[in-house]
Amino acid sequence: MQTIPKEALEFLSAIKENNNREWFNERKEEFKAIENQMKQFYQQVELLLNKQDDIQRTRAYRFYRDLRFTKDKTPYKKHFAAIFIRRKPGLRGSYYIHIQPGNNSQIGGGFWKPNSADLKRVRKEWELDSSEVREILEDKNFKKHWHEMQGETLKTAPRGFNREHPDIDLINYKQWIFRHQFSDKEVLSEDFATTVTDYYQALRPFFDYMSDVLTTDMNGVSLIE
Repeated sequence: MQTIPKEALEFLSAIKENNNREWFNERKEEFKAIENQMKQFYQQVELLLNKQDDIQRTRAYRFYRDLRFTKDKTPYKKHFAAIFIRRKPGLRGSYYIHIQPGNNSQIGGGFWKPNSADLKRVRKEWELDSSEVREILEDKNFKKHWHEMQGETLKTAPRGFNREHPDIDLINYKQWIFRHQFSDKEVLSEDFATTVTDYYQALRPFFDYMSDVLTTDMNGVSLIE
């Protein structure tokens, strides 16, 4: 089972105090070796995921920061991250992993930036009937792994929706995301890839529900040709 090397956390801890090109370039070969091990770990998670899901592709995020629109000009990130994208158009939602020392590692999943059409479709579904999604969110196994849904919410009801609607707490969400944090010890454990996959599997009922909603119209007719 591919694991996350302790050198990855050590490198990230060091770059936190030495976030400059001169320091990095002197250790670029070390970084490349660690980056390759991280990609192997992502591949391990993808392999496990594909035993119970259908991942279209895995994308590791670049370690180099985009400095065009920020006052912070440090060139490198302080974490490793990747996203596991489910096969579209039938399957919706993505899984995320973020590795950062200091017990700041986390995994997550959901819908980070839903487009306006998807937002409206889900809100209309919950306006009509929220019983199915509430049952998923309140399930004991789901709550054990993911606790509760997170994400930005509106301060008032979306245009066209009644602010007194009994499900306005759900309707007001602008994102539908879930997070779980891990300690450094957990991240470096031999079975961390399996643990991550178990958490992702617990998220599947929500993903399957959202996939059904987002691939049909309000009459339940498929939008997929």
